[in-house]
Formats: sequence, structure tokens, C-alpha cells
Amino acid sequence: MAKIRYHFNTKSLKIERVQTTLKQKVVRILSVSATSLVFATAILVLAYNFIESPKERMLQREIDQYELQFKILNDRLDQVQKVVTDLQDRDDNIYRVIFESEPIPSSVRKAGFGGADRYSKLEGFKNSEIIENTTRKLDQLTSQLYVQSKSFDEVFALARRKEELIAAIPAIQPVSNKDLRRIGSYFGYRTDPFYKVTKFHEGIDFTAQVGTDVYATGDGVITQVERSYGGYGNCITINHGFGYSTVYAHLSRMGVRRGEKVKRGQVIGQVGNTGKSTSPHLHYEVRKGGKPVDPINFFFNDITPEEYRIMIEMSEQPSQTLD
Repeated sequence: MAKIRYHFNTKSLKIERVQTTLKQKVVRILSVSATSLVFATAILVLAYNFIESPKERMLQREIDQYELQFKILNDRLDQVQKVVTDLQDRDDNIYRVIFESEPIPSSVRKAGFGGADRYSKLEGFKNSEIIENTTRKLDQLTSQLYVQSKSFDEVFALARRKEELIAAIPAIQPVSNKDLRRIGSYFGYRTDPFYKVTKFHEGIDFTAQVGTDVYATGDGVITQVERSYGGYGNCITINHGFGYSTVYAHLSRMGVRRGEKVKRGQVIGQVGNTGKSTSPHLHYEVRKGGKPVDPINFFFNDITPEEYRIMIEMSEQPSQTLD
């Protein structure tokens, strides 16, 4: 039952009953309802932001556990990365060196991943950064392991061809010591006998009598048999494979033809004085990957350590070439 209220009317000086209109009742109800709604909303906001429910506490514990596991996983990925890096270093600086193979470029080993939005599906979450970093590390390791696997396949193939490689490397002198008078000029910058200017001499000049046998210094295939009155004169080029080739110039006779397979120690021609030459000699070059290298480093089958030391000392002295 509603409570009856009275008030004192100062004009009539009487106590009168308070009459509440419908509008006042509606306003009062709305006011009470609004106040209750605001209070309830405030309580809900406070409860939602500062008071955890049992389910929320359970979910938070799971998230904390996931974060811990991701950190442990990242630590393990870092350890695996160190192992992969060590394998790459051994591959480039040991295995490939042994088998005369070029190291794999860093740009190939650490190739990036295409697509700027590759990891966009992982963004927008509270723990997006740790998930994205872990995924990125895993992708990089997968790529590096794939490249390393392919590299080991190549090294294995090279190991199976090691015997062939040893036979192909130019490892003897092209002129026998019993026929050799002297080494007329060494590899490096020398004086040109015709123009009297210093230029780079890409091989070694072996002086010997015309008609002295010239030997193939390694197994290979004849790729060039050229006759000329200038330059290198009569010249033979052998492709030994594995990036090696040798050049034999100023010959008086050539006893092989283009495309012919030759063995180390096989006679391929004779010393001469053809082309741009001042006296009978053999101009001999060794090339690796198309670039000339010092042939003196490939005589290990023919000379003693002491003879090698003397040759190194003599090669450092200024001299004039014979061609």
C-alpha cells in the first residue's frame, strides 16, 4: 500500500493531503529506473575489468602457460640455428674446400620470404609478436635446412667423383725435368721482351730444345688446337673439368685433335718457337674458373719442398718474359 503524505498549506493554514499526478509518478519511476541502470552498469564495468571469474582465471593461466612454452620453443630454435650455422660454416670452409667447390653465397643461404602479408594472419592478437617471431624463425630454419640438404647432396656427389677430381687437377710439369733447361719466366708482372713494358704474365715459360715432348698435366678433353703465326703461336687448350683448364703455347708440333680425351702424362705436342716468342720455350698456363692462377702451385708431383722453396724465391725476382 502506497504511503500517504501530507504537507502544510501556508495560504489556507491547513494540513492537506499531497496529491501525486500521473506525470510526477512517471518521472519518479523513470528517475529511479535510470539511477538503478547507471548503478548496475557501473557495477558490471567494475566487475568485468577488475574482478576475474573462475573461467577467466583458468583462461589466463592457459595463456601464461602458452607464453612460457613459446619462449622455451624460441630458445630451442635459437640453439638449432647455432647448429645450422655451424654446419654451414663447415660446409663452406671444410667440405667444399676439400672437393674444390665454391662456397654457397650467403644471399642463397639466407634468402628472404616473398610477400609482405605473409604473416598478416597472425597479427591483431595480444600475443601476435611472439607468435609471428616464432613462425618467422621456423620458416628461416626450414629454408636454410633445405639449402644445406641440397649442398650435402652436391658434396656427396663430389666425394664420389674425388678420384676423378684428383686425376683431373694439373699436378705435373708439362716438360720433364731431364729435358728442362730452366724456367725462363714466372707468373706475375714481368717485362715484355718486345715492347719493354711491364705487363701481367699469366703463366710460366719453360725453356727447352725444339722438339722436346710436352705432357698433359691432368686428365681432360682437348678444347682448342690452334695454329697461328702471332700471339701464342701453335697452342693447345685442355679442359680438365671441375673448373680447371690448361694452355700450352708456342708449340712446334701438336699431336692431338679437338675433342680428344687425354690422360695425365700423355704427350700432346712438342716445344717450339712459334708465334710471339724470343726463343724456344713452352708457355704454360693453369686456369681455375676461367681465371689464370700461378702454375707453380700445381707441381707437387714433380719437385721436392726445397725445390719448391727455391722456385718461389725466384718467382719473386723481376724478370723478362720469353713471349
